[in-house]
Amino acid sequence: MAFGLGFHPLLLGVRFLLELTALVCFGIWAWRETPSGLQYVAVIAVPLLVAALWGVFATPGDESRSGRTVVATPGPLRLLLELAVFFGGAAALYAAGARTVALVFAAVLTAYHLLAWDRVVWLLGNRAPRH
Repeated sequence: MAFGLGFHPLLLGVRFLLELTALVCFGIWAWRETPSGLQYVAVIAVPLLVAALWGVFATPGDESRSGRTVVATPGPLRLLLELAVFFGGAAALYAAGARTVALVFAAVLTAYHLLAWDRVVWLLGNRAPRH
């Protein structure tokens, strides 16, 4: 694997914070959009469901995630999942009414993915082994 900025420990730390932020965004959306009787369940269940999908489907050898996976996922599909989680979090925040913060988050996500271009290229070129 080629080492570049996308696999640099500092940028991986930023990525982790962005992941947590996306999960919080889904929680905010769940709180705002769920009837009051179910808010406490939804605010925990929605981010947990997103995190479970995020953690289960991974590309083997991805050093940004320890290189291990539960379900071997082709790199391009993993990239789509990542974009759905990251930008889905921004969209959820936007839908919850925090439009300016959501747009700033989307801009930060775009900047991150531009800086991590080498990881994006790695994912696009990586295919999970077939069993």
